[in-house]
Parts: sequence; structure tokens; C-alpha cells
Amino acid sequence: MIFNYIAKDKAGQRVEGSIEANDRLAALRQVEKTGLIPVSITSVTTPNKPKATKSTAPAAKFSFSFNKTPRMKPREILVFSTELSDLLASGMNLGQALSTLANRKTGSSSDDIIRDLRDQIIQGTTLSDSMAKHPKSFPSLYVSMVKVGEASGALAEIMLRLVEHYERMQDMKEKVVMALVYPIIVLVMGIGTMIFSMVFVIPKFSAIFLEMGSTLPLPTRMLISLSNGMLKYGWLVLGLTILGSFLLNRYLNTMEGKQRWHRIQLKAPFIKGIVAASTYANFARTLSTLLSNGVPALQALTIVEKTVDNVVIAAEIRNARDRVTDGTTISGPLAAGKVFPPLMTDMLAIGEQTGDMASALKHIAHRYENELNRNVKLFTTALEPILIVVVALLVGFIAVSIVMAVFNITSGLGV
Repeated sequence: MIFNYIAKDKAGQRVEGSIEANDRLAALRQVEKTGLIPVSITSVTTPNKPKATKSTAPAAKFSFSFNKTPRMKPREILVFSTELSDLLASGMNLGQALSTLANRKTGSSSDDIIRDLRDQIIQGTTLSDSMAKHPKSFPSLYVSMVKVGEASGALAEIMLRLVEHYERMQDMKEKVVMALVYPIIVLVMGIGTMIFSMVFVIPKFSAIFLEMGSTLPLPTRMLISLSNGMLKYGWLVLGLTILGSFLLNRYLNTMEGKQRWHRIQLKAPFIKGIVAASTYANFARTLSTLLSNGVPALQALTIVEKTVDNVVIAAEIRNARDRVTDGTTISGPLAAGKVFPPLMTDMLAIGEQTGDMASALKHIAHRYENELNRNVKLFTTALEPILIVVVALLVGFIAVSIVMAVFNITSGLGV
């Protein structure tokens, strides 16, 4: 294929020419290799190709069916935002910065997305509109912030604020995940020990006890019955467990299931403190970021609603947004729903009275981030000994049942 290109050299002079390449992306790379900065690339002619035969059609369908839409992971978005912010702050323009990032090959799906952003920028599309075409990678919060940066001419500063925002959000998520790692390890090891004992250890002792012909203690008989039941019906129990988990997961993915589960999260001991504090901190931090960058209040509430994971709180934000009109405060409708704590709405009301709601929201976010840290520490402090005691009781029951049977048999033999 023949492409006409318009580019700029290092001195900023306009350069025009034509180039032959297999596709537009290959032509773009060839122009970049010459040291020029591409501005636009358009296809002129396409070499005559034989008509597609029937044998080529299935291959095209096959490749299409396995192609997945590229998507950036949260960590990749953070790295991309940090690098783009640094390049823009160093004096590069947006096209140069994206070209620099596109030339790096990390082997992840982010490579394709960054190259697509660069191609669209070269064609004259704005960065916010280009990112909006990848909603799975760039949420509405990200796109709205970039749009504000483009309108104000402070894209580098906006990218820096996005980096700070996503670093805080990532830090909160990692704290919750790390708090669950040790309890999950203890629980998995305890369940694994129980299954191993029931399947491999108890049957051997059971055969020995039956040969002795002695009357076994009640705990030992219970243990042997549980072991025999697991050996006979273990696959059935496993199948029912998998089926039940699948059905439960499908139900929790429905709106009714999400509402019930998220209400339970907001009321369950230990968990409610972590879920509520994390959600309130996320709400305040995101709304503060949007308002401080000039996003209108109603639009900001719409974006925040989409970033909140708990559907109960998200529904309350939606109701508050519907009740907010020109001249009406945000704190009033939020307080009316009685989902947000009074302290939070009171602090927000003070920010509205002083005309600095963004700063008030930062204080609210800081408060609930500290509360999240305390709740996470309390949760792990309480859960770890509880799980250890539960696992110790289960393993101890197995050991005591076997020892009681051994003592009973040896005493009957007069040993």
C-alpha cells in the first residue's frame, strides 16, 4: 500500500512525502525511524490483490473469535499515567510523549492501547475522546479529568493529579488484600489438613481398630463415620459445592443479589468497618479531585457513582444527585438518605458554607483512610487468633479421638 504522510522534522519544519508499507501502522513506524514526527498518514493506493477465496474465510473467522479487546490492568494504568505525566512535564508535546511510550514493547495489552492512542492523536482526535474508546481501561473519572486538562491547557498537571489519585486508591486496595492474605493461608492449610487426615490417615487407623474388635469411644466412632462418609460421598459433596458456588455467583451478579450482599457487608461485624471506610474514602477523594479540577457538581456525582463499588451507597449517591438542583447543597440530600454517616455530611456542609468543598472532602477522605487502617488492623488482630483456635480445635479433635481409641484398646489388652 502507498501512503502519503505529513510530518515535522526536529526544527519544526513541515515535511511531506509518500512511503510504501503493508499497513498504516507499518508506515507510521517507517516515518518515525527517519527521525520525523508524524502528523498525518493517509492511504493513497492499494496494490491489486487476488479475490478472497472461500478457503481464507474460515481462517479470518477463527482469528476473530479468539481476539479479545485489549485492556489495561490497574497497575498498568498507573505506570502509563506516571510515565506520560513525566514526559509531558519534561517539555514533550502529547504526540511525542505517546510516540515515545508506543515505541516501548512490554509484551502486555497496554502496548496495543498506547499505539491506538498515538494513532488517533496523529489523526487529530483529542486524548480524552481517544481514551473514551477504551472504557474498560480508562473509566469515566479518568476521561473527564483529561478533558478538563485539555480545556485548561494543564494536561501535565492533571496527569500528575491522576497519578496521585490512583496511587491512593491502589494503596487502599492493597491494604485490604494484604490483610486477608494470612487468614486465608491459615484457613486453607487447616482445611487441607482436615481433608488429608480424613482421606488418608483415619482409614488406616479405622482398619486397625476393626481388627482389634474393641468398642471404640464415641468421638472415635464419629470421626470414622465422617471419614467413611467423605470417602463414599466426597465427590458428590464436591460437585454440589461447585454447583452451589456457581449458582451463588450468578445470583450475586444480579442487581437483587448485589444489593443484598452489599447490605450484608455494611452490617456484618468487622467487615462493615472496612467496607464503609474504604467506600467513603473513595467517594470523598474522587469527588474532591473532580471538583478541584473544575468538573461541575452534578457531573462529578455522576462519575463518582460509577466508581463506587457498593451498589447500596452508589444508589444513594444517584438519589442525592437527582435531588440536587441549582443552588441546592450536596450535603443535604446525602444526609437525608441516612446511608452516609452524620459526621461526614456535617463536615461536607461546613465545606459548602465556607465555599471550599474540595478541601473539606480531602479532610473527609483523610479521616476515613485513617479509619480504614484502624479497621484493617482490628480485623486482622481479631481474625487471626479466631482462625488459629478453630483450626486447632478441628485438628485437636482428630488427634484426641485417635489417642482415646488407642488408650481404650491398650487398656483392654492389659498392656
